[in-house]
Amino acid sequence: MSSLTRQLQWLIAIRLVVVTSIVLPYFLLDTLTAPELAPGVDLVAAPGPGQEAAVAGVRSSVLYRLAGLTYLASLLYIILLRLRPRDPLIAYVQFFGDLLLITGLVYFTGGITSPFSLFYLVVIAIASTLLRRQAGFTVATLAYLLYASLLLALYFQWITPGGVTAEPGDALFRLLYNLAVNFFAFYAVAVLTSVLAGRATRAERELEAKREDLADLQVLHRDIIQSISSGLATTDPGGRITSLNRAGEEILGASETELLGRPIQELVEPERWERLRSTPAQPGEAHRSEVELSRGDDTVYLGLSVSSLTDASGTHRGYNVVFQDLTRWHRLEQEVRMKDRMAAVGELAAGIAHEIGNPLAAISGSVQMLAATGGGDESQQKLLAILLKESQRLDRTIKGFLRFARPRERAAAEFDVARLLAENFELLRNSDEVGPGHELVLELDPPSVPIVADRDQVSQIFWNLARNALKAMPHGGVLRVSGAPGPGVYRLRVHDTGRGMPAAQRSNLFHPFQTFFDTGTGIGMAIVYRIVQEHGGRIEVDSAEGAGTTILVELPRTASGVAVAFQEAAPEAGAGEPR
Repeated sequence: MSSLTRQLQWLIAIRLVVVTSIVLPYFLLDTLTAPELAPGVDLVAAPGPGQEAAVAGVRSSVLYRLAGLTYLASLLYIILLRLRPRDPLIAYVQFFGDLLLITGLVYFTGGITSPFSLFYLVVIAIASTLLRRQAGFTVATLAYLLYASLLLALYFQWITPGGVTAEPGDALFRLLYNLAVNFFAFYAVAVLTSVLAGRATRAERELEAKREDLADLQVLHRDIIQSISSGLATTDPGGRITSLNRAGEEILGASETELLGRPIQELVEPERWERLRSTPAQPGEAHRSEVELSRGDDTVYLGLSVSSLTDASGTHRGYNVVFQDLTRWHRLEQEVRMKDRMAAVGELAAGIAHEIGNPLAAISGSVQMLAATGGGDESQQKLLAILLKESQRLDRTIKGFLRFARPRERAAAEFDVARLLAENFELLRNSDEVGPGHELVLELDPPSVPIVADRDQVSQIFWNLARNALKAMPHGGVLRVSGAPGPGVYRLRVHDTGRGMPAAQRSNLFHPFQTFFDTGTGIGMAIVYRIVQEHGGRIEVDSAEGAGTTILVELPRTASGVAVAFQEAAPEAGAGEPR
């Protein structure tokens, strides 16, 4: 619906209200006083000056006819608007019809003395408002012509007066005066109304343009806030969340609707929030901190900064909280620290192996020669046996250090990793390490997946993880080994229902010389970590005390082209040292 159509509809409604407000009081008054008057007698017998005389001279039948014509004309206008809703000619039809009705009302209410001549000004003002100055001048001219013609016709008695007229003595003066005053009034209203309407229109356009600019700015602001990769939350002065962007929803794992109105202390410890909030900061600066947040079963590390939120006048309105997910950087930092430690330990292990290896070989050979002679009593023979056993155990430890410390060139080739896991799993199922209370489950989907890697080293990964899982379940449990391809990688997952590990053990799992069982050197998991890293893969541990352990290994399915080095001649598959 156009603006002109809507305004013309309002004009029809206002016209009906005005006519009804004129006719209804007269009808009520005529009804109340009709029994006291003779038939055909006017409401007021003798005309008097002013509006009272004009109203008294109105004949009821004429007034009702004018009201009826107004209602019929309004119905006609509604039909025309339906047929031609955007045609400005319909507006001119309404204006001309209104001028005719007003002229009739003036004629029957005293002519020159009628107070209803003011309605001409209303129509002129409406025309100037709706169709601007040209329409206002046109309607003003038509109104003046109709009004002047009516007064001249009454003065020269070309028509019979329909109501009370002026006294003969001042009729000419009043006629000229009314014509002059109304001429000025009609055109003055047309000019002033069109000017005001033009200014109002310009103001509306400017306001609409500013409103559109503001809407565009709000959309741009929202898009910027929603597009940034960092989480952004705002709070009121009391610390309750008032907004949260899309990145914040992803980082926190909750929607904005769920967090609105909740205190920020649910994400940041109350003591730390109070410290960040209360510590004064320099203008343009923000307080930064790092928090640890539990999100479901995962732990998320957030780096956040808090700054004051002020309005244009500088009034404090709350706080801006900008935060990023630092979990990945924490893991990278831990991996870097792990690599540094393992590099240092590797150098130390190589030195120890070199310095101890030769004397140990001499001791072991001497003990074997003494034992072979058969000399000495039984107690001496037992001591020689213990010495030989411990020297052999120490020799295995030294060789484990060497496997950890000394890399060799990669012997990578393409093989079926799923088939290799199935073969090793079958050997594990029939080994002495599996007790009657153990349940072993293998899940390979699909059963055949090619991969480019070192076959022996992949077997060593399997055996170290599987044996550690069995050791974690000394009284029985479920060992579940699953393998499946992922985007560019092969995922090996080993899960046990054993005793699990607390956070301290979990963080030290891949450190050398860290063993959590009665037997073992503490080198096995360090070797697994190095093999995975040198293959360009990654390893993750998910464990809780009393809830079992799951270790995920991801190995690239194709050669990455990274210069990698492997431990020197490894033992046969399955000979890796457990942790």
